[in-house]
Amino acid sequence: MKLCGLTGGVGMGKSTAAGFFLRSGVRVVDTDELARRMVQPGQPALAEIQAEFGAHLVSSAGVLDREALARLVFADKAARKKLEAILHPRIRAAWQAQVETWRQDNIALAVVVIPLLFETQAELSFDWLICAACTPAAQHERLLARGWSPDQIRQRIAAQLPVAQKIARSHFVLWTEGSLGAHELQAARIRARLSSPVA
Repeated sequence: MKLCGLTGGVGMGKSTAAGFFLRSGVRVVDTDELARRMVQPGQPALAEIQAEFGAHLVSSAGVLDREALARLVFADKAARKKLEAILHPRIRAAWQAQVETWRQDNIALAVVVIPLLFETQAELSFDWLICAACTPAAQHERLLARGWSPDQIRQRIAAQLPVAQKIARSHFVLWTEGSLGAHELQAARIRARLSSPVA
């Protein structure tokens, strides 16, 4: 099996790229989705987060206030590191278990979406690395459209490796400006290359 890691800066089109790969028949697991599952009511990670950061972050129904937690950890590097220590080992174990299942099923090509791929030193787990990227101006515009403030945008970007470094360390760059059709065509070309026997 050829295993690809898909990364990129926040707001740069990772999820859209992953969707194109998935619709073309490639197996995909998104670590952001795994993280969301791990903080659902009753999950051990949620209990750890509540113990570490305070009961006020969890409603009476056991639901995590994700926005409040994000505000806290992106404003405080030490707090962010504590959250990562709770979540990252669980996330890595989950995607690795999925990859092992795909290997046993003889899947030819699979993609794992990891926003902090290089930051968590996960790159050695993959045969190929893909970076979804766009200009800083487009990134800023997309994040503003999410309703984020300029301070929130600055904090989120500062928490990640500069995208230029991610591009330099990747085998493929999927440029996400322009039409969705152009975006999809790039994904199809990368998939064709990776599906080739000589890749």
